[in-house]
Amino acid sequence: MAHSYTPGLTVTEQTVVRRRRMLSLPGSVLVTTGETVRANQAVARAELPGKVYPMNLANQLGVAPDEIHEYLIKKAGDPVQKDEILAENKPLIKWLKTEVLSPITGVVESISPVTGQVLLREPPRVLELLGYVDGRIVEVIPQQGVVVETDCSLVQGIFGIGGETWGEIVIAVTSPDEVLTPRHLTADMKDKVVVGGSFISSDALARAKEVGVTGLVIGGIHDKDLRALLGYDLGVAIKRSRFSPLMQDNRPRSQAPRKFAPASFGRRSSFPKAQAH
Repeated sequence: MAHSYTPGLTVTEQTVVRRRRMLSLPGSVLVTTGETVRANQAVARAELPGKVYPMNLANQLGVAPDEIHEYLIKKAGDPVQKDEILAENKPLIKWLKTEVLSPITGVVESISPVTGQVLLREPPRVLELLGYVDGRIVEVIPQQGVVVETDCSLVQGIFGIGGETWGEIVIAVTSPDEVLTPRHLTADMKDKVVVGGSFISSDALARAKEVGVTGLVIGGIHDKDLRALLGYDLGVAIKRSRFSPLMQDNRPRSQAPRKFAPASFGRRSSFPKAQAH
């Protein structure tokens, strides 16, 4: 069994933590300096441009590219619904009529009389950046994000898998040396962050998925169980500066707890200096 060891990680009862929350592309900041925010509150928002669909109307209508404007029902900038008519010809014999339908719901982005192409774009996808922690906005970075400050207890882990998440913390064991088993995981732990002991078994992982816990913090896990959970070999490289806190996972809930933060491979007491209050 492989093992890794914690190189002096931080466990402190009270500290001030600042989290820099940044959009991946320019957008709008929704809060102001000094405002109090919640972890699940949107603090900034951006729009990811929708997918572009090119259509060669000239070919479909059988006309020259510079003639397509004569046949268009929609013009650049117009909204369009899926299967709505974009263009049509007007033959003398009506059964020779050709209609070109939109393959998507979106907007007519552009029309080219040179190539005879029309570009359609799907609606933008809204990306919301959440506060991540309950706290106060101490800095606003225009069009990019914010810095959130909070007074909290801090327990630093060696590594984690999953994305951003949050929830009420529940201590599931009575001792840091205790192994987290399925019997520790009860139905009332749904959407909670569960703190276990020195080790978690594969059966307990399955139970955590069944219950729907939002996160797990434990002392260790067998590498084969982690591989089975993920469906691939993680190939962990331990590096303190790259440890990320509880973050939201993009995988379906049925696949795994949304956050899983083991302290080592194998058994190890989980945060023996920390006391649960």
